[in-house]
Amino acid sequence: MTYHRRTTCRVCGAERLRPFQDLGPMPLANAFLSPGQGFQGERTYPLQVCLCAGCGLVQTPDVVDPEILFQSYPYLSGISSAMGAHFRACARRVVERLRLVPGDLVVEVASNDGTLLESFRAEGVRTLGVEPAVDVAERARRKGIETVARFFDVRLAEVLRAERGGARVVVANNVLAHVDEPVDFLSGCRALLDGGAGAAVVVEVPWLGDLVGGLEYDTIYHEHLCYFSVTALLRLFSEAGLAIDEVERLPVHGGSLRVWASPRKGSHAHGLQAMKWLEAEREEGLADFERLSRFAREAGESRQALVALLKSLRAGGASIAACGAPAKGNALLNACRIGPELVEYVVDKSPLKVGSLTPGMHLPVLPVSALEEKRPDYALLLAWNLQDEMREQHRGWLAKGGRFIVPIPRPEVLA
Repeated sequence: MTYHRRTTCRVCGAERLRPFQDLGPMPLANAFLSPGQGFQGERTYPLQVCLCAGCGLVQTPDVVDPEILFQSYPYLSGISSAMGAHFRACARRVVERLRLVPGDLVVEVASNDGTLLESFRAEGVRTLGVEPAVDVAERARRKGIETVARFFDVRLAEVLRAERGGARVVVANNVLAHVDEPVDFLSGCRALLDGGAGAAVVVEVPWLGDLVGGLEYDTIYHEHLCYFSVTALLRLFSEAGLAIDEVERLPVHGGSLRVWASPRKGSHAHGLQAMKWLEAEREEGLADFERLSRFAREAGESRQALVALLKSLRAGGASIAACGAPAKGNALLNACRIGPELVEYVVDKSPLKVGSLTPGMHLPVLPVSALEEKRPDYALLLAWNLQDEMREQHRGWLAKGGRFIVPIPRPEVLA
């Protein structure tokens, strides 16, 4: 089965999912097409976002088979210099906080091309990656990062621990939102730990508060099954036998959380710092249906304003390209129905994307050099969360008069 629709919450199991956003049929955000492929067979799937009235988890009930989503995956962690810096800082923080020493094992789930594990290896610890995308896992192996090309669950965790011993740390960055059974996933992370004092699960996820407050509607696509508040995470980690010790806010990906957790023992509960998030999120209305419905309305107004801006610029004779072809960019293009009549092409750094066509809207993906060679008047900044990196990457084009259009939270032409 390539697609199915859930009727129950992924965390608490309640049949109390209330939809507040419906984007209709959408293509998969990472399903790039080859130029000769033809568009007749391109699939679209429903995309709705709901609030669980039982536990407050925001989620999509629309589930596409992960074998379709992730077996061939065009995202590479190592492409972005900003993400490289983030991963180096993450590895250093984990090593220092948990006092890792040579011989300690760090396992990363959804390790992609091994960029984060390279940073851990540089810190002198042992590493193991788990990455279901076979071609991406092979890239990691070529770097010397041992990688298991499998989907992760509690059964695989038990196999890995039996074969390789327990881990001091299990890291899972930007993968928990992709998982249809997150309790099983986190139970697997717990099962991989060596059981010693100081063993931890470290997870990074985008924060629902940033999505709602920043109108980050481009974060909504099929790969993202959940949109986490700390309130929902506390319930989720409890179900998996883990206690959240601390939550950190991070600027990465438009606003994320780093969650530090350890196995629950006896009466041990979540840390006080984590519990303080409950009241703050209640005040922000992150589990309030009316607040989330207002987000959906305001996001719709932002999309309309972006299309109106692009149409106005094109009517005035301006040429427009797009900068970056991340999944969120493809989600935005399709949610706004922005095709070649408004944006001529998109430039991207990834060799896995250049030469292809974006899903749904079918914009050609060209190398980053095309922006300065073709010199469009404007570039829609689809990778808006990497604005500083994009400014540096395209400084020549900007110096010759090019201007970025930032779409989120509301469209703005940068000076």
